[in-house]
Amino acid sequence: MNDRPDPKKAEQTAASDLQAGRDIYIGSITQIVNQSDAPKPAESPQISLSIDALVEQVRSQVCDKIQDQCGIMRLLDISHRVGLDELYVDVNILDDIPNQRWARITDRLQDFDPTADEFERFYLGQVRQARVPGLEVAARNPKLMVLGKPGSGKTTFLKHLAIECNKGTFHKNYVPLFVVLKKFTDHAKITGNLNLFNYINQELLVCDISTPDVENLLKKGRFLILLDGLDEVSEQDSEAVRQEIMLLSERYYRNQFVVTCRTQAQKYIFENLTYVEVADFNSKQIETFANKWFVAVARNSEQNGLVMAAEFIEKLNFPENRRVRELAVTPILLSLTCLVFNDLEDLPTNRANLYERGLNILLSRWDEVKGIQRNEIYRDLSLPRKIKLLSQVATITFGQSDYFFEQDKIQRYIADYLRTLPNIEANPETLQVGSQVVLESIEVQHGLLVERSRGIYSFSHLTFQEYLTARNFVANWSPDVLQILVSKVAEIRWREVFLLTSEMLENADDLLWQMKQQIHELIASDKKLQHFLMWVNQKALSVNVSSKPITIRAFCFALGFNVDLHLDIDPSHLFYFEAISHNELNAELDLAYALDTALKYSYMPDQKPIHAVDIASAYTFILNSAPKLAESLQHLKDQLPDQKGDEEVLRQWWQANGKTWTEQLRYVMIKHCRIGHNWQFSEHQKEFLKKYYNANKLLVDCLNNCKVSSQVRLEIEATLFLPKAEIQKQQ
Repeated sequence: MNDRPDPKKAEQTAASDLQAGRDIYIGSITQIVNQSDAPKPAESPQISLSIDALVEQVRSQVCDKIQDQCGIMRLLDISHRVGLDELYVDVNILDDIPNQRWARITDRLQDFDPTADEFERFYLGQVRQARVPGLEVAARNPKLMVLGKPGSGKTTFLKHLAIECNKGTFHKNYVPLFVVLKKFTDHAKITGNLNLFNYINQELLVCDISTPDVENLLKKGRFLILLDGLDEVSEQDSEAVRQEIMLLSERYYRNQFVVTCRTQAQKYIFENLTYVEVADFNSKQIETFANKWFVAVARNSEQNGLVMAAEFIEKLNFPENRRVRELAVTPILLSLTCLVFNDLEDLPTNRANLYERGLNILLSRWDEVKGIQRNEIYRDLSLPRKIKLLSQVATITFGQSDYFFEQDKIQRYIADYLRTLPNIEANPETLQVGSQVVLESIEVQHGLLVERSRGIYSFSHLTFQEYLTARNFVANWSPDVLQILVSKVAEIRWREVFLLTSEMLENADDLLWQMKQQIHELIASDKKLQHFLMWVNQKALSVNVSSKPITIRAFCFALGFNVDLHLDIDPSHLFYFEAISHNELNAELDLAYALDTALKYSYMPDQKPIHAVDIASAYTFILNSAPKLAESLQHLKDQLPDQKGDEEVLRQWWQANGKTWTEQLRYVMIKHCRIGHNWQFSEHQKEFLKKYYNANKLLVDCLNNCKVSSQVRLEIEATLFLPKAEIQKQQ
């Protein structure tokens, strides 16, 4: 008597419940195993093959299918197909998953300074562990869960593994098998049979691979099973799919399994999988991707494509494009940036438009292109409301200097927004549940909020937090909102918010004028600082250069302010409306640098390595135009020791002679150039002058990148860096 389960009955049971439990699954697997153990017909010659020979035979049978499935890449807004090998860039992997670590916010904020020049804004200063090549990680981990943000290259990495296995360059003794989990569940809805083994078996039947051969290879552990897009499975099917993966990987444990999922995956727990995360592109990977993109995607010749890619990388590395560069660290956003550059033949001057497109990709476009319909995360949370929610959260957290925030705090912000929606139950329990669902969906589906460590969140990009804050100001523009924003003009961390707000406003007259007034008030009541501004104006008037007065005043302000305060002055800096090329000013700039360096060495010779104090270039600039100054500089040059000699000898010279030599240089500069004064500012005054300088630089940058009337532009240019008395004269 046959005691095996009735196949029809088992299939009917599975059809009635797509989320069948472990018993049903094991029953169906047992049935298949029993069938495969039964005597085989004599006409099946493959049973006599060795396992290695069977692997080779099956590899040849699936080769075309794998190449068709995995040999191309999906690119946003690109109509033609692009081969995987044409664009693939080797990925790096983070072994240590940030959101699986425990950390306090105070731990996260150590060494965290978003105003620092070298600050890693994308990582928010927290991802510093070593990166490991993806193939290396896959080779040493037989059971792997690869996590990553939307568009971070998870699917592409999985396809790369399949192609390399197909070629025999990775796991050449395995048979690659690529399964899109969303297609698996779609198939199950049609057939009423959510069984991963059966699905794999049916996929391989197309390649004329028999069920006994599939079972034999599984039992011997000869499949590289690549399961893509666990996060793309619908909510109602997710637990059943998780069980299918878990049971298949446990029963056929000798095989290699690699699963991909978006970063937030705590609900997808697999005890037998090792969790890793796809790292963002570094500068070398960005360059490699761009070189391939402009050849393969833009369909240029190799020579023209590489030339265009080099121009793209060069402009991406410009200081003014730093924020764009910070976003372009994932394939999806880097591809968008390449696409914009290809269309414009330049990077956009209006970065707000680029950020809006990037936000739209993450919120909806990427899923639309892939044909994914996410679960409705909250019945009244449409896409515009989702953006409004994120904008409010960004504004609150940024306004409070919160770059990291605890889960209960972010859920309170979300609950406060949900409470304002129509037809929402406002009781605390409902809002608590709803806020958690919304938070998880924003992270899993869009990657805009990220769990940096257990229970501690941040925006995935600080740039998005700044952009959404600016967007919120523009959406709610009013006199009160204007005053709130303008009050932050001297805080350097608000710089990007001001720039983006001014870009997005239809008319920025009120914003820029109020910024100018607020900047003026910073030092209006300090007599000593007003005296310094009077010197700036007089010095600027004495310079005979065919540049705008504001340009000369800005240059002279920085020139006089540099000594002792160490501002990095460069006449070609974007601060100025036009470049300054004038021997007198160039000489004075060199002398200011020389005096600044000499002061460091003469008063703190043990604190820094000794380098050359260069007054030779200043001497060259004025040799013919200012002979008396040239003579004085020659005398000072003759006193200096050999500056290429032993550093210890130099240090001893500066200890013995530095103060006297430095004061001689200062005297020469004051006498001949009217620069180099020892203003003896207090620390408080120095701080306010730095704020004043940076705020004026911000105002000029806004002025150059927004819609403003010619009248307001002229009024601002006419009064920048002028003392209070001069401004009153003009009024």
